[in-house]
Amino acid sequence: MPEAVEISHPPEALLGIVNPAMRLVLRTPGLGSRLKVFMVVNFTGRKTGRRFSVPVSAHHLDGDLYALINAGWKHNFADGAPAEVQHAGKTTAMRGQLIKEPATVADIAHRVATGYGAKKAQSTMGLKFRDNVVPSLEEFTAAAKRLGIAAIKFTPAT
Repeated sequence: MPEAVEISHPPEALLGIVNPAMRLVLRTPGLGSRLKVFMVVNFTGRKTGRRFSVPVSAHHLDGDLYALINAGWKHNFADGAPAEVQHAGKTTAMRGQLIKEPATVADIAHRVATGYGAKKAQSTMGLKFRDNVVPSLEEFTAAAKRLGIAAIKFTPAT
């Protein structure tokens, strides 16, 4: 029996084409303001000092902005880090804070998925759900542990 939650990203070759296009589109005030489900996170690598510009899905929960990811670059936000976020046609200086605790990540993911519904959640969260239904909180907790899913909470820089 398959797991309740699996990672479901597009193939790397497709991302190599789509990501540069998304960075360009989301920078454009007219077009970027229409694609509120995505954002571009610009940040500096904590070890390399290299600049990164990563398009990700934008998730809103209780008035806060989150990214839910399993990619390695999440560790750049382990101790909190500045980021420039392009979202909804605007660029905002923010601070990203990595959330790794599986129960907390699961709560965020479950609430986001429930708000979207199964179909939209799968397409915007980069996940696949068994039986195309929103998994339970316990299933999201297991997935967070097994797949290394984390959340980054973005708050306006002060």
